[in-house]
Amino acid sequence: MALLPPPASPSSLCSFIPRPPSLTLKSTTNLTFSKRRRSVCTASWQELVGVVVLSAIPFTAVKAIANSALGESLQRRLEERKKVAVENSSRFKALAQNARNRSLWYGEERPRWLGPIPYDYPAYLTGELPGDYGFDVVGLSKDPVAFQRYFNFEILHARWAMLAAFGALVPEILDLLGAFHFVEPVWWRVGYSKLKVGPEYARYCGIEALEPLGIYLPGDINYPGGELFDPLNLSKDPVAFEELKVKEIKNGRLAMVAWLGFYSQAALTGKGPVQNLLEHISDPLHNNLLSILNLM
Repeated sequence: MALLPPPASPSSLCSFIPRPPSLTLKSTTNLTFSKRRRSVCTASWQELVGVVVLSAIPFTAVKAIANSALGESLQRRLEERKKVAVENSSRFKALAQNARNRSLWYGEERPRWLGPIPYDYPAYLTGELPGDYGFDVVGLSKDPVAFQRYFNFEILHARWAMLAAFGALVPEILDLLGAFHFVEPVWWRVGYSKLKVGPEYARYCGIEALEPLGIYLPGDINYPGGELFDPLNLSKDPVAFEELKVKEIKNGRLAMVAWLGFYSQAALTGKGPVQNLLEHISDPLHNNLLSILNLM
């Protein structure tokens, strides 16, 4: 395998470069000693400290504000209206559960992954969660605790995949159309140059993590709700909200599969997905998966 040269951009956090090929030390007996190559991380301490500090900013800021006079004022205001907010949240959860019971996408009568084909679906998949089509061929969801954890992971990765797919396609489209020229429009060439760290505060710290700032989140870790996470008030209608959950997980799964295609295309062609699509449309007989595999 040929070693790739180190990236030219200094913005990469950890670019590994080899030492000079050899360091020759000659003695009086004409013996030659060569040092072995070593790979070292070229990230500066300023870059590494910057990542750590950026990760800690949300936690530190919340703690500082909570211990200040402003934080105490916000907490008093929250306590005054929290009782009403909790009652409204409980009422909404009951309406959402009722909507879920009557929805086509939940319960025993929901669509299954094999459609009308008879199949012995797992009894532990009851259709309580959005996107449950009875698919679990290896029994990963037998444990209810593990099942909920896997769903949390899936919804998290689905959202990141949808956001990432949008971010990968739009710059390349704008660059190809000439509407806006980026320094590097192809997603896989950007690498760590745009590295950003931003922890999901409500997920990792709990749904009550923002209450010291006077912010009450009425939902759960997957659907926190409130003005901060639902500014458009999409959850106002519980029936529509339960269907939106199903649409979100379906599109998120599609985005995760799309990213598998993005990775494969980049590895095989060295181009972005939009450029690959345009080349395939222009000459589908010669620009396709079979032709690419034949050239390897």
